Amino acid sequence: MTNHLYLAAAIALLAGWVPLVVMCVRAHTIDGLVALQLAGTLTTLVLVCLAVGLHQSGFAPVALISALCAIVGGLVYARYLDRYP
Repeated sequence: MTNHLYLAAAIALLAGWVPLVVMCVRAHTIDGLVALQLAGTLTTLVLVCLAVGLHQSGFAPVALISALCAIVGGLVYARYLDRYP
């Protein structure tokens, strides 16, 4: 029963991407960066929920790599964002 709850949580987290995509497309650049960072966090949480819900331990390192890439990618994007007025 708990496996289905984790899969339902993954689907609910995926639904959270819709407003983030709209925010990335329509908002100012700095607001888009915030939405991009939140999308990275949601991606990590979806992968963790899938790893637990499907009993696939192979998704756990992918979630860790996703978290690291989201942090580093946001910092690099913010660095280059500072150069443009």
